[in-house]
Amino acid sequence: MILITGATGFLGTELARQLVLRGQKIRCIKRVNSVIPEILRPFKNEIEWVVADLLDIFSVENALARVTQVYHCAALVSFKPEDKIPMQLVNVNGTANLVNLCLQNKVRLLHVSSIAAIGEAKPGQLITENNFLEVTYQTNGYALSKLQAEMEVWRSIAEGMDGIIVNPSIIIGKSAGITGSGQLFETVRKGLKFYTSGSCGFVDVEDVASCMIALMNTSLTDERYIINAENITYKQLFSQIAEKFGIKPPTIYAQNWMLEFGWKIASLISFFTRKAPFLDKTSAQASSKTSNYDNAKIKDALGFTFKPIDETIAEICNVLNSCH
Repeated sequence: MILITGATGFLGTELARQLVLRGQKIRCIKRVNSVIPEILRPFKNEIEWVVADLLDIFSVENALARVTQVYHCAALVSFKPEDKIPMQLVNVNGTANLVNLCLQNKVRLLHVSSIAAIGEAKPGQLITENNFLEVTYQTNGYALSKLQAEMEVWRSIAEGMDGIIVNPSIIIGKSAGITGSGQLFETVRKGLKFYTSGSCGFVDVEDVASCMIALMNTSLTDERYIINAENITYKQLFSQIAEKFGIKPPTIYAQNWMLEFGWKIASLISFFTRKAPFLDKTSAQASSKTSNYDNAKIKDALGFTFKPIDETIAEICNVLNSCH
């Protein structure tokens, strides 16, 4: 039996879909109020849904009955300072509960971390799996929680658990809609005027799920893999999205002082309106940072060929165009 945590999320849903299409019967954890994604509803006979909370060790233990493999996709993602404690609880304590049980029951675990938990490389160099995040007072709560969650996995591996970690770059895909990374496409579609100097890695959600399944079915253990298709500047990304939408690309360069001013104004407005800020500090700083990731290790391990990001962008834009 295969168990997936976070199966109602963007990545977990795609992973569950691919496993079912491969003929697997799987068990998926959901919270009591979570809605089963539309694309998984046709597979009601192949998916066993169980209600469990990672912070409730007894419900997790029940979910693990007869399970031999676990894909741990569940995580709380937020860059709001007020969500730091909830992220610590879900991402760190929840992971600790799960890995302890996997160790106890001799279950193989694939843990989904993030490039947020990977450190920076020297200027001009690609970031690899050997770059570990150095924690400072400026480290955002999400990155810190993902790093600490990884530490729980490494601890359990050191104690004998069969486990592996993946660090996907920014995951995009046509099933995201206008939430998560889909918000970026919707923002450009609405007429984004500004671009920034930064760059980052991007990868199709289908490729991430495929890599995870392939890794799970190898004998590889005690390893960490960056899953990244391409490194693209935000200017290139915004221009490609705009082209697919048939609109003008952003033409105004947002300098660092403008971004700094922007997130501070957004924070002030948010304080009075009690609504989420249109720009937060973490996103503003990341948008001007050059962060390029090396995918050589995952390609060497699996011989994997990634879908070109331009193709994924076209698919996403086609879906969003059809919705308007």
